[in-house]
Order: sequence, then structure tokens, then C-alpha cells
Amino acid sequence: MLPTIELEIGRPATASVIWLHGLGADGHDFEPIVPELDLPDALAVRFVFPHAPMQPVTINGGAVMRAWYDVYALEGQRREDAAGVRASQAHVEELIASEKKRGVAASRIVLAGFSQGGAIALHTGLRHAERLAGIMALSTYLPVASAFAAEAAAANRATPIFMAHGLYDPLIPVERAMMSRRQLEAAGYAVEWHEYPMEHAVCATEIADISAWLQRVLR
Repeated sequence: MLPTIELEIGRPATASVIWLHGLGADGHDFEPIVPELDLPDALAVRFVFPHAPMQPVTINGGAVMRAWYDVYALEGQRREDAAGVRASQAHVEELIASEKKRGVAASRIVLAGFSQGGAIALHTGLRHAERLAGIMALSTYLPVASAFAAEAAAANRATPIFMAHGLYDPLIPVERAMMSRRQLEAAGYAVEWHEYPMEHAVCATEIADISAWLQRVLR
């Protein structure tokens, strides 16, 4: 199983947020956000921040870094590595199973992620066989989108989805995220959409919105 960093607010934990970092970062990246969320101790949440595997990334000149999947440059377009996406899906499924063994029901688990991590959270959450508490996708898009309709699990058709994006994101243009949002909504998913005047980042207003959403889906 992937190595992780864990933080708990309130014990024993009765809910879990598995939060996946972006390309080239690690599990420490979103660790500082936990106190900023200012969640009540009574919510008793365990935050699990896994480290993605080390692998070469094509668009970064083959440099080895933590990545959930490779990204190719083909005819000027960024493409994700479908096999890598599915390998990371399997890693996240292991993390979900681990939380269940520790006594947290699937319906009390949120999958969250930023950028590449958000893509894996969306990909895995929508395919997971049991109902989850929610899926949070920050500054990201739906990967392997052509296979989504055939592979989506019925259990998570009504799961709350939080999508947020920077209007000036130079790495993943907001239009790409909006395209994923439209695909999800066309398939009948309820997406809570937020956009902010920022680039490929997280801002204070967004953190407040995330906090409110987590309290709604985990209360």
C-alpha cells in the first residue's frame, strides 16, 4: 500500500478524507490545509494524504517525480496515460479498503484531490462499487473520459461532487474542467461547481467552501 501521512480531528475517527496531491508534490502538500478548514472536533475526521509513486513524466522531460500517471505531449495536446490512471485507481481502492478495515464505512469516506490527484479521485470515486460520502476534485478534469459511461458504478450516481477551478489556470484550462462538468451533468450527476479568480492553486475562499461542503456531506 502507498505510504501516507495522517492527521485526525477528533477521536476515534468516524469519517475519512483521502486527499491526493498533484504532479510532482507529495502527501505533505495539503497537510497544512487541515487546520485552515476549521472543522469541528465532533466531526471526527481522519485525513489520509498518500504519496504517489515515483515515475518518469514525459512532459517534464522524463524527470522522475511523484505522479499518479504519466502525461504525454502529442500534437500539442496533453494526454494522460490510461494504464497509469488505472494503476493509481487500484492504489486508491487499497486505501479505501484500509479505512474500512479501521472501522470507517464507505459512506463516510470522501475522495479528494488536486490536479492529477483530483483526476484520480474523480476516476476512482465514480467507479467505486459502494456509495461514498463525496468526491472533491480541485483544479482538475475527468480522465479516461471516453470509458466513463461504460465503467461508472451505479452506487455513486447520487454521490455529492465538489468541483472547483481557477479562472486563470494556465496548466489545466478552466474550459477543460467545464467540459468534464458538462459530461457529468449530462450523465445525471449533481456537481457543485465553484470558480475563483486564481491560477493553478487553492485560495482562502475555496478553503472556506471546501470546509462547508465537507461538513454537509459528513455531518
